[in-house]
Amino acid sequence: MKNSKTEPILPSSADNVPERGVLYLIPCTLGDTPLDRVLPAYNAEVVRGIRHFIVEEVRTARRFLRRMDREFPIDDSVFYEMGKHADERRYAEYLRPIAEGLPVGVISEAGCPAVADPGADIVALAMRRGIRVVPLVGPNSMILAVMGSGLNGQSFAFNGYLPIDDGERAQRLKTLEQRAQRERQTQLFIETPYRNRKMFDTLLRTLSPRTRLCIAAGITTADEWIQTHTIAEWKRLNLPDLSKLPAIFLIL
Repeated sequence: MKNSKTEPILPSSADNVPERGVLYLIPCTLGDTPLDRVLPAYNAEVVRGIRHFIVEEVRTARRFLRRMDREFPIDDSVFYEMGKHADERRYAEYLRPIAEGLPVGVISEAGCPAVADPGADIVALAMRRGIRVVPLVGPNSMILAVMGSGLNGQSFAFNGYLPIDDGERAQRLKTLEQRAQRERQTQLFIETPYRNRKMFDTLLRTLSPRTRLCIAAGITTADEWIQTHTIAEWKRLNLPDLSKLPAIFLIL
């Protein structure tokens, strides 16, 4: 009996990689890092069998595939660009190869697809259609930052980008600090690299001296830098130039 649209597509018993009719979430590096340092060889096995990719940016996706396999048939592959906002009609077209029994891969700009990423809309649509979704193993800056912070890894929340307006940002930070104190929950957020210093200065002005702040920048790269101190301690330290490094800020 064939699966209905609402029934999940179960794994094949065959050993073929990739499986047919599956949506694969393909992690990439967080920076200029050797692939064998952060990605298992199995990922390359899967990717070699995929010719349809839903990507955040075609140019960087093509470069990533060539880094993974110099002989990858880029010209025989089809790339669909994800938008910043969900368009179910367009995304439905992107998933059409799956209905034909072909595997499709999702590639983000950095790290794991569908985490703080438009790939989440693709996954949501696939789930509604009963498509099997397989996330592959790879680097996630949020998890790695929590691991290296020394802050509470039992309960934490990612809050994305904070407001750009100084007043709104300060108010948001106070709200996150209160939540961290009340619930003992580590609060994570990010900023555009060239505004990292401004974020740091706002944190020093806004948060309590006893609040702990971790800055995790350039994770998994040669420039990796992770430090945790109280706000009072940070005020006596010199922050290195992080204007070109993606960073995650954590408070507790």
